[in-house]
Amino acid sequence: MSHILKNKNLEIHVDLPVENYNFSRFDWTGKIVEVKFQNILLSSIESTDCQNEHHFGKGFYNEFGIDTALGFDETDIGGWFHKIGVGLLKKDDRQYLFSKNYEIKPAEFNIISESTRLLISCKSKAVNGYSYLLEKEIELQENSFTIKYCLKNTGEKDIITDEYVHNFTAINKELIGNNYILKFQFQLKPELFADTVNPEQKVDIRQNDIKFNSSPKEQFFFSNLTGSENVEAQWELINLKSKIGISETGSFQTNKVNLWGTKHVISPELFVNIFIKPGQSAEWSRNYNVYKVK
Repeated sequence: MSHILKNKNLEIHVDLPVENYNFSRFDWTGKIVEVKFQNILLSSIESTDCQNEHHFGKGFYNEFGIDTALGFDETDIGGWFHKIGVGLLKKDDRQYLFSKNYEIKPAEFNIISESTRLLISCKSKAVNGYSYLLEKEIELQENSFTIKYCLKNTGEKDIITDEYVHNFTAINKELIGNNYILKFQFQLKPELFADTVNPEQKVDIRQNDIKFNSSPKEQFFFSNLTGSENVEAQWELINLKSKIGISETGSFQTNKVNLWGTKHVISPELFVNIFIKPGQSAEWSRNYNVYKVK
């Protein structure tokens, strides 16, 4: 059963580490599968036609090292490498693919649950000179919730990676379309984007926000929306029909913001760069605020 954090405004459902989702991509510590605001659903799912829902993303799942997992390059084929927040994955090819179904040896997880917060830790084994302790706290406030991270390098080598939350979002189950506005605090310069996948031209990139001229039937994707510039980590999604907004604000600056979506879901992604020397720790947080639009 999911652990539920709830007050008069917000309800957050969190699957515990070994529950349900058991794939090798997303972090198992604090799988936020569903968020409701005054009983209105704010979260969605990665795919509506998946055969195995426990292989796909939901809600506010996060991931470490989408481009390459920790220690992958140094690991021989047949050996094991780290996927932070999951455990050890078995290397069976020379290229790391986040979407691949790797064999998993789960890490060691510990859970402390309270009425308004959930604390989950993930302790890795020492493999190839790498080991870590990840501690995550999900805390509920009146109209918001905060995810706090502490990643400690307990190994012999530097930890160099990144982390983001996929934010599978939709407001009141409404399809993505002209009732949505996605706002950023930095100027959008499409000529500096790394990737632009907008096959139906239904995604309208403006100076500081993104709108939709109709509901897309195909997937859209834009990478590196900041053009590699450091900006404040923040986005805001508003639904004009439901008159509800949700925003994410990171405690860090970011030089990488991606956007993915399709007809039923939109996912703005704020990446944080992580560099930790042995014996040291890194801490960061993400705050999600939900409100009614006047």
